[in-house]
Amino acid sequence: MIRQFLSLAAGALFGVTCAMAQDLSAIARVDPGSSGLTAELFGPEALALHLSQGVPFRVFTLDAPPRLVIDFREVDWSGVQAADLLRDGGPLSDVRFGSFRPGWSRLVGDLDGPFVPEDIGMTVDEATGRAVLRMALVAASPEVFAAQAGAPEDALWPDPVVQEVPAPLLDERFVVVLDPGHGGVDPGAERENVNEKELMLTFARELRDALLRAGDMDVVLTRESDMFVSLEGRVAIAHHAGADLFVSLHADALSEGGAQGATVYTLSDEASDTATAHLAARHNRADIIAGTDLTGSDDQVASVLLDLARQETEPRSKALAQAIVDGLAAAGGPMNRRPLRYAGFSVLKSADIPSVLVEVGFLSSARDLDNLRDPTWRAGMAGGMVRAILAWRDADEARRPLVRQ
Repeated sequence: MIRQFLSLAAGALFGVTCAMAQDLSAIARVDPGSSGLTAELFGPEALALHLSQGVPFRVFTLDAPPRLVIDFREVDWSGVQAADLLRDGGPLSDVRFGSFRPGWSRLVGDLDGPFVPEDIGMTVDEATGRAVLRMALVAASPEVFAAQAGAPEDALWPDPVVQEVPAPLLDERFVVVLDPGHGGVDPGAERENVNEKELMLTFARELRDALLRAGDMDVVLTRESDMFVSLEGRVAIAHHAGADLFVSLHADALSEGGAQGATVYTLSDEASDTATAHLAARHNRADIIAGTDLTGSDDQVASVLLDLARQETEPRSKALAQAIVDGLAAAGGPMNRRPLRYAGFSVLKSADIPSVLVEVGFLSSARDLDNLRDPTWRAGMAGGMVRAILAWRDADEARRPLVRQ
């Protein structure tokens, strides 16, 4: 693991010094035209990332599945596409990049087998301050790869991040937690220059504003910017905020069954159908996609702790789902032909907070994509959700005395 890890290369440090002399506010930018994989004659494949300035960085690998992770202090990926960094037949089958923690960016590459990074180094041009991070990706045995894989500890990297969550609310106001899906290094679904993470953050803000205008409630977002938040972190935010309900917002792309129209999901140990099972599997891989080390995590992402689900919470979640379906349908939808579904979504695993996941639409549907781009349509859907949440709140409060008996 140690030889895969560079906390702060001398070249990177010099690059930071040069860049600061030129522009104290600059953030390193990636040059997509010069960056990518190259095949060396009679040698291993090499990955080169050309940056506008040197930055501190670290490199490591993760197993199950095999991934290459590069963290930077901080990098602007504007204009870079995954295809810019890939090569047919190369050791990387896919790459993702973006914000990971405040002040830190991350690149995660899916390795097409056990390849370890070697000869890692950053060189900096003394005249321009431009830098190049290079490394060879060398084929190794699965045993060697597994032995070296794992996230290193480093003084540069902050201690395990304490999730920035709102302070607990002190009054008795109704608390709604909205969870815009994906974020940062995890873009979610992408179609026609639209990505799910940005679209759902926009919709979450619009829905928050509509809820606040309705009055007498507090609304908390699990993320306020394009930042990665773990599945566990999203649930923790809801608990810390004292949430009365939790609504996760998505707009996925799913080809199975030609998915289209608004759909609302609740938690279950079995999926209502094959397409929903595939969707849940995609959502539950968010932490893996973002390069999180799950070693020793007791399978927190892949499994759902259904044994913690309280008998009281499950029917309340189902009632919430039905109310949202009714509200969205009344707002004009369009709705999926089977708008109520269920599966093992990890983000819904809270034992004591009624929780639903709403696919506002599917980016894989041309009709839904057009709707999701339309602010007027989104406003109508937000209005439908507001009315549904208010109706559920009142009905749930009326049922509370009966439940306690």
